[in-house]
Amino acid sequence: MPKQTQTISAKKTAPRANSSELDELFKIAVNNKASDLHLVVGQPPLIRIDGRLNMVKNQDIMTNEKLEELLFSITSEQQKNNLVKKRDLDMSYEITDVARFRINMHYEKGNLGLVARVVTHHIPDMKEIVMPEASYNLARLRDGLILVTGPTGSGKSTTLAAMINMINTERNAHIVTLEDPIEFIFDPTDSIIKQRELGSDVLSFASGLKHTLRQDPDVIMVGEMRDLETIAATMTLAETGHLVLATLHTINAAQTIDRIIDVFPPYQQDQIRVQLSMSLRGVVSQRLLVKQNGGRIASREILINNSAIANLIRENKIAQIKTVIQTSAEMGMVTMDQDIKRLFKEGVITKETAVSNMIDPRTLNT
Repeated sequence: MPKQTQTISAKKTAPRANSSELDELFKIAVNNKASDLHLVVGQPPLIRIDGRLNMVKNQDIMTNEKLEELLFSITSEQQKNNLVKKRDLDMSYEITDVARFRINMHYEKGNLGLVARVVTHHIPDMKEIVMPEASYNLARLRDGLILVTGPTGSGKSTTLAAMINMINTERNAHIVTLEDPIEFIFDPTDSIIKQRELGSDVLSFASGLKHTLRQDPDVIMVGEMRDLETIAATMTLAETGHLVLATLHTINAAQTIDRIIDVFPPYQQDQIRVQLSMSLRGVVSQRLLVKQNGGRIASREILINNSAIANLIRENKIAQIKTVIQTSAEMGMVTMDQDIKRLFKEGVITKETAVSNMIDPRTLNT
């Protein structure tokens, strides 16, 4: 195990039905406020707390036979067949009154493995996750494209859920989500919310988006823009009078715009730049940083699409977007470095954390 890996104590439980054994591991992750549970052949269970992996004490080392028992205890026959055939399976799982889990089952070196993301039943509000004022303004828009981006495990799903829940409480709207798998479960207040899961409710994001137009939506959430067809369909919806929120695995606003454009073949890219310049409303790029006193907090780069940004997109001058963000604080824009610098000056994160996450740490003390 890596040197930084610590151990978390857990009472050893008597053997039970397989699904109950797995439930116990899920509960250990929840009780220790972990973000993820890892089950790997040759190691005991591990949970990630504040970004660090920790071994769970008093647990046996996993064998492939044991993992097969545990994992197949919560899968249907169809899911099991899909896993064996495709070598990967994404699914959701819920323990009543405990939490939901976004699960990925996979093979590595011929052995089964599991990573489960903990999704609490509680949907945080915007204030609770310290969303900037500009993001409230974005969520109150009636049309256009809003992108929430960041690496895996950066809290994108939580941010999207908080924005959707704000719309749910403030608007009388029809909200449709397309997710893989469904994570947070929304309780409708002033809105209708329909949550569709890839695989069980819809065959693909692209086909789901195509048919969503006929379902009288006001707001559409796309769990991930992962391919050309999905990106194209998402942009079309954003142009047709709907508010569309989606995620991408990109690290900042400029890279997000480049990624969208580069997905399309060269002969289409000029047209896509024009479309994006008109439909994009904003980009929230985030990453999670360890707080000085424990826990984690999101640092966020905010881009608001104004006339200057739109012009840079159309003219393919994406490299200049950062400069516009840096000089547009009055609109609520902020670069990632500027936000990390703010968190350091407020005493939320250490200097070491700030320096290791900044593109230009020389500006930290300016």
